[in-house]
Amino acid sequence: MTGPGALLRRSALAGLPAECRPLIEPGAAGPGVVHLGLGAFFRAHQAVYTEEAMASAGGDWGIVAVAPRSRAVFDALRAQDLMFAVASTAAHHTDVRVVAALTGVLYAAGDPGAVVALLADPRIRVVTLTLTEKAYVAAGEPGVITGLLARGLLARARADAGPLAVVSCDNLPGNGGRLRDLVSQAVRAAGTREQEWIAGNVAFPSTTVDRIVPAVTPGTLDLVRARLGVHDLAAVQTEPYRQWIVEDAFPHGRPAWEHAGAVLTDDTGPYDQLKLRTLNGLHSSLAYLGALAGRATIAETLALPGAREFAELLLAEEILPTLTPPAGVDPAAYGQSVLDRFGNPAIRHRTLQVATDGSQKLPPRIVRTVLDRRAQGRPTPRAALVVAAWMRFVQGTADDGRPLPLDDPLAGRIRAALADARPGPAGVVEALLGLRAVFPAAFAHDTRLRELIVAAFADLTRHGAAATLAGL
Repeated sequence: MTGPGALLRRSALAGLPAECRPLIEPGAAGPGVVHLGLGAFFRAHQAVYTEEAMASAGGDWGIVAVAPRSRAVFDALRAQDLMFAVASTAAHHTDVRVVAALTGVLYAAGDPGAVVALLADPRIRVVTLTLTEKAYVAAGEPGVITGLLARGLLARARADAGPLAVVSCDNLPGNGGRLRDLVSQAVRAAGTREQEWIAGNVAFPSTTVDRIVPAVTPGTLDLVRARLGVHDLAAVQTEPYRQWIVEDAFPHGRPAWEHAGAVLTDDTGPYDQLKLRTLNGLHSSLAYLGALAGRATIAETLALPGAREFAELLLAEEILPTLTPPAGVDPAAYGQSVLDRFGNPAIRHRTLQVATDGSQKLPPRIVRTVLDRRAQGRPTPRAALVVAAWMRFVQGTADDGRPLPLDDPLAGRIRAALADARPGPAGVVEALLGLRAVFPAAFAHDTRLRELIVAAFADLTRHGAAATLAGL
């Protein structure tokens, strides 16, 4: 049944356009995968790959997704028979398809014991999760998700419930190894037998993920409702492009993701470096400059006079020379495709969304590129402008005086450094370069680099981001 007030339910599927219906029968697949998180990226990426894999090659790889804290998407999915739509939007066209890869949802805050029991269930052979960068640098007590994962792995070890692959889907190089380290910290107080079982039976494959998925807006829900004729409160909007590079290390099987276009490999490292420095590096660069210039989206920022030229020169002269690309990949063509994707006006990826957690994103996306390029004896004036733009951004005011949020795990330390800074551009730059969690000593003590950053910071302060870009 469809209609103005109807929800996306199984009973509504027959009334949907044929091209919008799920590729598999809802509820037909048994559980085989747990995903820790219910975020938009998971719904537009891993869930899509897994449904297409099951549609092509079969298998009980239904996903049980776990909501850590927020109930909004959890409640929506329960009301919608675990289905949601993905709207894939090109510049002048949108494809909408309902995804039925989920076979269950759990609410961790309400019933953590059920999550632990699920992770110990022998039917579960793969766990995927997306934590974001900040979770991997936190020392001490594990977060909600890593804590639950550790408890689940210990329960699985005690039950001897079979091997498992735990798959990180975060924008970090070597994310599998980093996740293994987090789990090792979290189980260090357990018995020797359990730790040995986990070491011998749990694999942590690394991955590289890529798909631009903006935050869901009322416009997203309106677009999907117009196409489907029913309400979908868990819909997501994304770009057509997607990529998933997966280290093929699964001790108890996996979905046939390669049937959905994933690349299975022995080494994700070259893909990590290419994506982090090119796509993510350019993304952060445009986010800080655009936020300062008062631009709401990455596409609007790229349309500023001089912005595309700046990005192309940053790419060609400072990023690409530091890369060892994967075999068969043209990094220059990849970089140009990234900028074309960023310019898609239909994907309203907010500058403020990309600008969050800068202290965690800058080191792999920008700082490492600068260090490698300067080790080659070459200057990095455009990357210096990006660092200066972040420093202006964390001062909390856009060029027109509007406040900018500082959503960052190191917000307290950043504010303290700013409060202690000497007046003037050189004082601010010196104070923020002292944040060793962001800028290693080799970066901060490079006199010529500091001069470039101070000059760029002064230009941004005096003229604003838009005028600085235009003047380049």
